Amino acid sequence: MSLFSAQPPTFRACLVVLGLGLMATGCVRRNYFQSDARVGAGSDGALAPATDSVLGVAGRQYNDRSKFHHLFWGKHYRGVWAAPVTAPVLHLATVVPGGLKAGKPGGGYQSISMTLEGPQEREYALRALDKEPSKTLPKALRHTIVLNVVRDATSAAMPYGAFTVPPLARAAGVPHTRPRLVYVRPDETGLGSMSERFQGKLALLEEKFVALSSRTPDLSGASGFVSSEEMLAAVYASPAHRIDQPSFLRARLLDAWLGDWDRHEGQWDWAEFKQPDGRVRYQAIPKDRDQVYFRFDDGLVPWLASRPFIAPQFHTFKREFGYVPGLLNQAHFIDQRGLARLTRADFRRVAADLQRRLSDTTIERAIRRLPPAVYALEGRGIVARLKARRQTLPQFAEAYYLELARKPVLGGTALPERFVVQRYPDSTTVQIFSAARAKITGGDSLHFQHTYYSAETKNLTLESLGGADVFEISGDGRNLIPLLIYGGEGTDRLQLAGSKRGLKLFDVASDLQAAGAPRPSLPPKKRLAYDRTEEE
Repeated sequence: MSLFSAQPPTFRACLVVLGLGLMATGCVRRNYFQSDARVGAGSDGALAPATDSVLGVAGRQYNDRSKFHHLFWGKHYRGVWAAPVTAPVLHLATVVPGGLKAGKPGGGYQSISMTLEGPQEREYALRALDKEPSKTLPKALRHTIVLNVVRDATSAAMPYGAFTVPPLARAAGVPHTRPRLVYVRPDETGLGSMSERFQGKLALLEEKFVALSSRTPDLSGASGFVSSEEMLAAVYASPAHRIDQPSFLRARLLDAWLGDWDRHEGQWDWAEFKQPDGRVRYQAIPKDRDQVYFRFDDGLVPWLASRPFIAPQFHTFKREFGYVPGLLNQAHFIDQRGLARLTRADFRRVAADLQRRLSDTTIERAIRRLPPAVYALEGRGIVARLKARRQTLPQFAEAYYLELARKPVLGGTALPERFVVQRYPDSTTVQIFSAARAKITGGDSLHFQHTYYSAETKNLTLESLGGADVFEISGDGRNLIPLLIYGGEGTDRLQLAGSKRGLKLFDVASDLQAAGAPRPSLPPKKRLAYDRTEEE
């Protein structure tokens, strides 16, 4: 089997094993979660007010399973969830200088989370290590055996993995948060409406990148912080705003190396850097490292569920990178917009640089940040897998580039642009020119340029988002890369000089002027790139 491939089993086998697995799950459990994370002597009594730390476990319920259950649903990280760790008690008045107070509850479907407010408008995220994924199910299934299944799958995550990431990110040159472990008292009432949901739980506390006072040394020049939704709105509004694509690639390769598959656009903040000429550069800051070192396919049912034709995004962290489209699945939207300018050589160069930066010593010290009992169970294995993945990082980077090159989507902005496309039998070159950019730069109107090769690209999509855009298409020959053009809200114009082969037109407002070109052949595209909102 190829390093970057997987072969799916038969559909009949999937159904048989799934049925047996559901039979092995048993009835839905009413009191599923542990009432208090504390273990050991006195753990069932009141907690003294001055207690500084406790011995606790992230979720003992996941480890109370038979070998038969492991066969069908996987062993995952069950031992880690039940491993005793020492955690500082959360004292809101002293946990940071100036103290913290309750802010708004979190809005995720699985995470038990909220915002805590500190001095100087600083904000902190508090997230329970354990999850409650019941809201991901339709209401009709929330009181069935299926709820057992989705809850049990939480054990595929490494609950303490996020604490190992900061030194690795620092070595890689990627901005990062600084999470720490805390225990929320069973009688804590200072978290407002979320107090009861957090009581007795182990949780992760980390500062958000919101206030300028939160800037770290590597972000010292930032003029502000924004969400992915805000960043994308700005990038699509004007060519003066752009993503720092080389730094985003560095962050994405780090994600893949860590096996962090859940990297949709809601998993990023962006540092805003304003330049003297009025342009703005956005640098990515990854957050929510809940899925690093994910282990899912070690049971028959999850193994089948994670096949390419079912749910390949549930990607297990192994010595090999495995099925590339699955590992990249959740980040496809932001990858298309954040890496479009980069070449195959850029991917190879950044991967080689990361290989040099992520030394054996750095890896070993980072994984030693796991609690001692957890390191004893998993530390050496994680170190070995990280070292093995580092060795094949350049090959993965090539596969990553080729996956993105299959069906690129290129968008303009809300201002008028000129798309110049030169088509050849073996390649297609796209240039996007912007008069608005020329005003900013003093004459340079070239906003984007990239060449796509027929051996790599299945089809190419151009999206006009707004303004009176012009598409100038030229070229003849066979085996041209199919070209899909979507007109935007403005009155757009197509100028065709050459073959109509493989050219399809779509338009939102039916005002795309296409003299000398085929008429629009399919229904209007109902939603363009700038319409997508951030996922939570």
